[in-house]
Amino acid sequence: MKAAKEFFVVLVTAPDLKTARALAKSALRARLIACANLVPRIESHYWWQGNLEAGNEVLIILKTTRRRLAALEKLMLAQHPYDTAEFLVLPLHAGADRYLAWLGGSCGDGQ
Repeated sequence: MKAAKEFFVVLVTAPDLKTARALAKSALRARLIACANLVPRIESHYWWQGNLEAGNEVLIILKTTRRRLAALEKLMLAQHPYDTAEFLVLPLHAGADRYLAWLGGSCGDGQ
């Protein structure tokens, strides 16, 4: 196992699978992420403009590096249809050596 302080998991929700796929593909083509997992049919409950809301969404789990993080945020927020898109960054503590090497290489970082 290897320390993973240069790697992050990013959570983004999307209104539907079509949007989630488009966002994931844009990030992959730009080499900002190594992988995106799409988790369809999550049920979200939240406050929006003073009202309690609920709806179905797709959770996108993105794996990226520190060097790509700012560009990933810029791309996600620019292409996302929500006025206030979710973009939450979770730092990684450690991971398998080969997986982290693949993740860095897939993002063009060559780590």
